[in-house]
Amino acid sequence: MFYHLLYPLSKTYIVFNVFRYVTFRTAGAILTALLISIALGPSVIRKLTELHVGQPIRDDGPQSHFKKSGTPTMGGILILFAVFSATLLWADLTNRFVWLAVFVTLWMGAVGFADDYLKLRRKSSQGLSMKEKLLWQFVLGLAVGAYLYLFPVDAFTTKLPFPFFKRLMPDLGPLYILLAALVIVGAANAVNLTDGLDGLATGPVLIASAAFTIFAYIAGHMTVAKYLQVIPVRGASELTIFGGALVGASLGFLWFNAYPAQVFMGDVGSLALGAALAILAVITKNELLLLIVGGVFVIEAISVIVQVFSYKTTRKRVFRMAPIHHHYELNGLAEPKIIVRFWIISFILALVSLTTLKLR
Repeated sequence: MFYHLLYPLSKTYIVFNVFRYVTFRTAGAILTALLISIALGPSVIRKLTELHVGQPIRDDGPQSHFKKSGTPTMGGILILFAVFSATLLWADLTNRFVWLAVFVTLWMGAVGFADDYLKLRRKSSQGLSMKEKLLWQFVLGLAVGAYLYLFPVDAFTTKLPFPFFKRLMPDLGPLYILLAALVIVGAANAVNLTDGLDGLATGPVLIASAAFTIFAYIAGHMTVAKYLQVIPVRGASELTIFGGALVGASLGFLWFNAYPAQVFMGDVGSLALGAALAILAVITKNELLLLIVGGVFVIEAISVIVQVFSYKTTRKRVFRMAPIHHHYELNGLAEPKIIVRFWIISFILALVSLTTLKLR
């Protein structure tokens, strides 16, 4: 909105020329989302408390979690509002990728909202069934994949680049639709599984968002993309504003979500944030790089898959409890230490992902 209202004034007042630059508007989006989150956080938490929107706790979960029962959940609504507001204010609203990213995030947020609402209504940990959630998630993923395939941004749209290998770039053709769906659904559920401790998911999401903000800028800058030998995606640089909004909103939410948490994001937040990271990866042609940037989410998801497979086939558990952060809890590791160590791992993985820009 600022771009459309203020940048035209640069013909008369040169100071407004700064609104032309993506970097300036990204900084504005970060600060805007951060301030919205911090300013509205107390009132949102108070309202959720008044509505008795408390977090249900699994009966078979760690004993230390029972004291968290009743902590307001569905705080992801605050994140979504901050991201949407900041993006709307600072992005070029004629850019189709901006709207696609917002649409994907809000759709998955709606699925998470329905799941959270049913859990609260039933006063249990059971919301939407797994089949219902996956159905709506795959509908979204396949629709996004089909859109990008049928309306390609350039000749490389269906090519899949491999990190560290500049010439390994197979063209998937129509199979790209399925890949896009798997990335979106997989990322959304991986972040959802990670959201089990105070700030455990928020920190890695913040770090991953910052990394993909950089990747979006590079992919959308033709000269830089050519120099670094990455696939250029015309218009993707505008997604740095969306990525910046994710960074600011996550940082602001972490103010209240850090241990001991005053509010949880709920599925409305975790599913939406996972999908937001996924759409950034898909549009910027970094689908496989998401496995590195979001390595913590991958590990959490794999721990659940391994646990379920092992128990169903051998009736034995690999971990004391899955996802793996609960395993460490039950082994006596303090919750804050688990959280901070996972943040450190996320930071290291983000740095590793950035090295792929030169190691090709």
